[in-house]
Amino acid sequence: MPAKTNAARLLDRLGIGYEVREYPVDPDDLSAETVAAKVGMPPRQTFKTLVARGDRRGVVLAVVPGDKELDLKALAKLTGDRKVEMAPLKDVQSLTGYIRGGVTALACKKNYPVFADESMTSFERISISAGVRGAQIILDPHDYLKAVKATTGRIGRERA
Repeated sequence: MPAKTNAARLLDRLGIGYEVREYPVDPDDLSAETVAAKVGMPPRQTFKTLVARGDRRGVVLAVVPGDKELDLKALAKLTGDRKVEMAPLKDVQSLTGYIRGGVTALACKKNYPVFADESMTSFERISISAGVRGAQIILDPHDYLKAVKATTGRIGRERA
């Protein structure tokens, strides 16, 4: 078991129960589908955290199912921005404190607004990054939404 991550420490502080599942990392395949298979969760229950930037609100975190892609127009509508773009990958670590494949809204470097796909609440348990590559946190989605103070909406869409 690796050292406890900041994400796990935050959940501990909040008194939220969770499970950590570790998995072998393939740096050439960090896809949510691959991670989901490795931790034994369906991709639709394995959520990825994406970093975006709106023209009015600035940096936001979008949490979408592993089998979907982020709908930027839907996210803009939910955030109140006219336009939202993905943050460049080179900026992700400096913005969040996390590297690609380990980004989570839990204990992020800064408390950015979090927007999660509403499908999350239809599951008893979800999987999200533990804040490092090679570990996922399994927890109740309602606990996760409270912990990150997320707004929910339909922001995931089928891949084009």
